[in-house]
Amino acid sequence: MAASAAQILIVLGASIFGVLGGIHLAYTFFSEKLLPRDRAVIDAMKSTSLALTRETTIWDAWIGFNASHSLGAILLAAFYLLLATQHMELLARSKSVLAIGIVAGAFYTWLAYTYWFKIPLLGVAIATACFVAAAVLLAL
Repeated sequence: MAASAAQILIVLGASIFGVLGGIHLAYTFFSEKLLPRDRAVIDAMKSTSLALTRETTIWDAWIGFNASHSLGAILLAAFYLLLATQHMELLARSKSVLAIGIVAGAFYTWLAYTYWFKIPLLGVAIATACFVAAAVLLAL
């Protein structure tokens, strides 16, 4: 019984990460939601390079960082969805594999608390809590 509840929690937590990552990816490429409100900032980003290299602009780095950030959340979701639906016994046996999701979720939660806004904070906190609750159930 605890294993099936843990499986549901992992699927729920992973799904939240997947949805948030997918929305963020769509916002990155298909909307203006992640653009600065001040158009002059966009122009400045497009005309300024990084101190690290002149091979890219702040704008290109911004798009790339947002896309790779989205991919990270989507891959985290895919990994745990596959494990929970096809290899739950591995999650039940391996504390370290489950811990990776908890640590990643805790880091996303810290990022959201420190740098983002309420909606992603709530989402990643709930997803991480699902992973933690699943780990507790599997430890019983």
